[in-house]
Amino acid sequence: MTTLSAEVPVAGNPAISEEEQDTLKDKYLTFHIGNEDYGISIRFVTEIIGMQKITEVPETPVYIKGVINLRGKVIPVMDIRLRFNMDARAYDERTCVIVVNHNDIAVGLVVDTVSEVVDIPSGSIEPSPVFNTAKGHFIEGMGKIADEIKMLVEINRLLYDDATKLEELEQRHPENK
Repeated sequence: MTTLSAEVPVAGNPAISEEEQDTLKDKYLTFHIGNEDYGISIRFVTEIIGMQKITEVPETPVYIKGVINLRGKVIPVMDIRLRFNMDARAYDERTCVIVVNHNDIAVGLVVDTVSEVVDIPSGSIEPSPVFNTAKGHFIEGMGKIADEIKMLVEINRLLYDDATKLEELEQRHPENK
């Protein structure tokens, strides 16, 4: 079921001018997981899609739900709830996949809902407090917007820490690069 698709300009895309890339600097795509608000730098986001059929892949961590076929490319899919050691929840019509590109590798991130793109200047971001939780490990800072706080996700740690099986999965599916 694909109910939502939005193309998002990505930094590093040769079709985007340096001036346009500068406008992406302080922009974050915000999303919800449970009752908490998160943000991810828009420069990593390529598109947002509705849930699709996910093909399970054996011997991957529980948070790697499998792969999807996105316009002929095999994309690994990670459930952010499970990556944060939160309880699983049934996917519904508001569940989305945020497709990110990091180091020329596309990965789908399952979130409860997507909110909006917001500006969070670097002066409004405070370092993340020290958390002794899995979720806290993936937070690079706290973005302040008026009286709200958005936890900003550190994409590199989210995708590659704890020896995830993503690299192995990508090696088995080189067409994803």
